Amino acid sequence: MCGIIGYIGNKPAMPILIESLKKLEYRGYDSAGITVADDSELQTYKTAGRISNLESVLPEAITGTIGIGHTRWATHGVPSTDNSHPHLSGDVAVVHNGIIENYLQLREQLEADGYKFLSDTDTETIAHLLHSNLYGGVDGNEKTTDLLSALRRTIQQLEGSYAVATVCGSEPDVMVAVRKDSPLVVGLGDGEFYASSDVTAFLNHTKDVVFIDDMELVRITPQRIDYFNMDGNPIKKDITTIEWDIESAEKAGYEHFMLKEIHEQATSIQDTFSGKIFEFGGAVELKELNLTREDIRNIHRLEIVACGTSWNAGLLGKYLFERLAGIHTDVSTSSEFRYGDPVMKNDVLTIAITQSGETADTLAAIRSSKSYGCNSIAITNVVGSTITRETNNVIYTRSGPEIGVAATKTFTAQLIILYLLALHFGRANGHIRADNAKDLLVALKRIPGQIQKILNHQEHIRECAIQFAQSHDYFFIGRHLNYPIALESALKLKEISYIHAEGYAAGELKHGPLALIDVNTPVVAIATKGNTYDKILSNIKEVKARDAMVIAVADEDDTEIEKYVDIVLRVPPTHELLSPLLSAVALQLLAYYTALERGCSIDKPRNLAKSVTVE
Repeated sequence: MCGIIGYIGNKPAMPILIESLKKLEYRGYDSAGITVADDSELQTYKTAGRISNLESVLPEAITGTIGIGHTRWATHGVPSTDNSHPHLSGDVAVVHNGIIENYLQLREQLEADGYKFLSDTDTETIAHLLHSNLYGGVDGNEKTTDLLSALRRTIQQLEGSYAVATVCGSEPDVMVAVRKDSPLVVGLGDGEFYASSDVTAFLNHTKDVVFIDDMELVRITPQRIDYFNMDGNPIKKDITTIEWDIESAEKAGYEHFMLKEIHEQATSIQDTFSGKIFEFGGAVELKELNLTREDIRNIHRLEIVACGTSWNAGLLGKYLFERLAGIHTDVSTSSEFRYGDPVMKNDVLTIAITQSGETADTLAAIRSSKSYGCNSIAITNVVGSTITRETNNVIYTRSGPEIGVAATKTFTAQLIILYLLALHFGRANGHIRADNAKDLLVALKRIPGQIQKILNHQEHIRECAIQFAQSHDYFFIGRHLNYPIALESALKLKEISYIHAEGYAAGELKHGPLALIDVNTPVVAIATKGNTYDKILSNIKEVKARDAMVIAVADEDDTEIEKYVDIVLRVPPTHELLSPLLSAVALQLLAYYTALERGCSIDKPRNLAKSVTVE
């Protein structure tokens, strides 16, 4: 949540900070602010609302070449100017992403020492504590140490998660930053440096980055950059070159990032499986895995941990691993797994799915799994993210940047990796025959073209969305492989249109939810051909008997479905196991056009942020 940016170089900092904050606004958009160091004077401007609100209060020119900025997703205190970052204490300015768990105790101590608080945030505690460690107290005029040492002392007193960047008037050519459990990446430009929550903030200036690990600090001046561990000892860091460019993160003529990213699935899916599929012999090659055939045969159980959309992907993964590889699979919500008492042994393989690679609960879950001696795999879209250093194996979805808060192309890319993993495991342990695996892989290679066909004929989906856009409730139902898609489609609709939507295993309707079905409740039934097709038709008849309007997602060649439903959204026929990919794209479009008709903020839905880096 929240986005931080720091710049130090030879150019005016203000326009660079504003440009970067606009790239980070998907991480939080209820308030924003910047501080620019101009010689020894700190100039701070902040306001509630979007970046455009901040721009309206900025003077025409600020000449300083060092500064920090922040765009906020509120955790402590309502969105307001006072609660916006940066937070100041004397000549110290701080921006922060994360949560300080012991801030109340620290606040009481600091207030007793004479510090005055102007906000309700936990972050202001960091600013005052840092000032106290730098100047020896509220009335100190002379520094007792340098900014780096003061920040080291400060974080030793903090409990919680944080990525912090700070500047101060007494060291006007220095910026210091630190991370623990929240992302921080440094960009290395030509005579200039950046520190941010996300590489997209500065990617149009440099592709050379350094990913900062937990409990590491960085000190940046216009001339150099140095990295330190918690003991203050210098450390060496590797430079990574980002493969994609900023143009990939622009709208490219689409009205919203979400619509662009839905359309990108025709190519992003192909990018995900490119180089991994070998139809001859039904083989999948995953060079990233450090697992031998014997290792795979010794897997007794799989434990998938994930949150939100990634959890829905993991639930479909359960069906795939059990069907294709014959491995018992459990799927846990990360936030519940970490507080439970899981039965874990070293013959359990844990798979963590996280789009950002920074999801706090999923990171905690994988650390818990490791404590039992379990091997692990991460499925993520972000190179160098924290999850890549917490797991034994990493498979990148390689979807390119996804800016829309509601996940679309990263969801289908996660599914592709799960299909490939399940096939790879099934071939390794002999559960699936080569000819059956080959049939699935041949069909998988056709999926991008079939998605493009859906995109080329989306007007019917838009008309359907408009017809039901003013509904107060929606139900999505599916069976077996389509149940996770029902859950994901309901999540998409509620995320961006603010319509109450629920996804159900269709056979569960008669166990309670049927009481909510009436003429005003549209029901979306995922009714692609497969071994549960006749069962979903029975469920459709149940809701039709309660006067509901039924929208079916069905195969193009299904000539029977129109007898039972009111509207049919057609998808190309494919292998039964792959139909969820096509249904997901069609229902992403339904959610998008519903939100568009309702005039909602599609890319930045209320109360939500892209990367959930706090518990």
